[in-house]
Amino acid sequence: MSYSKEDILRIAKEENVRFIRLQFTDLLGTIKNVEIPVSQLPKALDNKMMFDGSSIEGYVRIEESDMYLYPDLETWVIFPWVSQDRVARLICDIYTTDGHPFAGDPRGILKRSLKEAAEMGFTAMNVGPEPEFFLFKTDEKGNPTMELNDQGGYFDLAPTDLGENCRRDIVLTLEEMGFEIEASHHEVAPGQHEIDFKYANAVKAADQIQTFKLVVKTIARQHGLIATFMPKPLFGVNGSGMHCNMSLFNGKENMFVDENDELGLSENARHFMAGQLKHARAFAAITNPTVNSYKRLVPGYEAPCYVAWSASNRSPMIRIPASRGLSTRVEVRNPDPAANPYLALAVMLKAGLDGIKRKLPLPAPIDRNIYVMSDEERIEEGIPSLPANLKEAVNELLRDEVICDALGDHALAHFFELKEIEWDMYRTQVHQWERDQYLTMY
Repeated sequence: MSYSKEDILRIAKEENVRFIRLQFTDLLGTIKNVEIPVSQLPKALDNKMMFDGSSIEGYVRIEESDMYLYPDLETWVIFPWVSQDRVARLICDIYTTDGHPFAGDPRGILKRSLKEAAEMGFTAMNVGPEPEFFLFKTDEKGNPTMELNDQGGYFDLAPTDLGENCRRDIVLTLEEMGFEIEASHHEVAPGQHEIDFKYANAVKAADQIQTFKLVVKTIARQHGLIATFMPKPLFGVNGSGMHCNMSLFNGKENMFVDENDELGLSENARHFMAGQLKHARAFAAITNPTVNSYKRLVPGYEAPCYVAWSASNRSPMIRIPASRGLSTRVEVRNPDPAANPYLALAVMLKAGLDGIKRKLPLPAPIDRNIYVMSDEERIEEGIPSLPANLKEAVNELLRDEVICDALGDHALAHFFELKEIEWDMYRTQVHQWERDQYLTMY
């Protein structure tokens, strides 16, 4: 919905809003906010609220720390779970003191990729995300346990799916906040859930992913549960993905459509997929950004670990769903919900645009189940794997000029530094598996 400054000030007064959260996202995808009393709302709407950028992961050094929050008025929403002293939210872009967009703002990085798309004749990228999550019980102190809330499976319902009430309250809350929910169901693994909402333009979709995570975690807490978007919290069951359905538009025309094509796909769609396949191993560091992400991307758990495409099976990384016409889209299946959604969409878009610019040829589809193919068969078919771990993914990222350019020098340098630290902490840690395996053996 579109709001003016006057609309927001009027609604805040009518709805007894007492506090405003000026929200933004750090480089790792964590939601941050500066909370202000409603008396400061006019100042915030005039883009005059400052904060210390040196305290935010991946932002700036202490000697250049002053930054401005520019609220996006279309993101105004009142949190429905707060009944007294009501709280509203505005998502902000980050600007420097000289009035320029901050180069390390993830939302701004996505807008840069969209600007490049617009210059190529694509006025919008629509995105339909499918984030999955797990629900675990908490202990008497409210701390998370590893005890699942249910033992349900795909599409199960109560009494097997004991998370049904929590999931229903999440859906109702999201609808109060303006989401159009398309589906809500139990996923494959025990304790795992998915709620799908209608596609939106890329920036709004990324905003919605962040809002979705906040709502899921908040409502889960009200049910005595903890929600996690960790990609692989449990061994031996499926991990959580965040499939992203994408299409490029020019006005109201879906630029991925060609009714004369055998699969109904335009040359733009084919080149777009070719670009994504070309850069998939590099953008994995962004779409699958944690050590844990690569515990999900292994064969045997329906995770797309192979760089290929198909319109008829779900084992490749890219799938073309059956819907056609305005709903024609590319589904990229490897991202997980730990990804910073702004950065993930930026790099996937940049990869696709590179394919269109260079008219990259699309390899033949792989319509067999890749999971049952041998290594030799995959090599013969020219099917590479996604990186096996975070270190390999980051190294691939650094070698890819297109994906590095999507991030920009500032974000790239800080992202690399943070991931080097994460990998070093992981590889030097002694894990329980090692103690179980070796302590009495040697």
